[in-house]
Amino acid sequence: MAPSGVLLLLLVLPVAAALVTPGSCSGCGPLSLPVLAGLLAADAVVSLLIVAVVFVWACPRRRPIREDDKVYINMPGRG
Repeated sequence: MAPSGVLLLLLVLPVAAALVTPGSCSGCGPLSLPVLAGLLAADAVVSLLIVAVVFVWACPRRRPIREDDKVYINMPGRG
């Protein structure tokens, strides 16, 4: 989203919130403890999956071992 789109969203959001009438949520009640615990557990699992994927993609890949049997001229320590 472009910065102008974000600014537009921030300007429109209070207007949209003002248009919603209080009490218009049908069937919205307090969450039961098992539902809340399930939501928290699902959030933790998804967060750990995101961290794992970022870690796997960010860690450096193992490079193939250099061949030390080649003889290089003017390179000390390599032959």
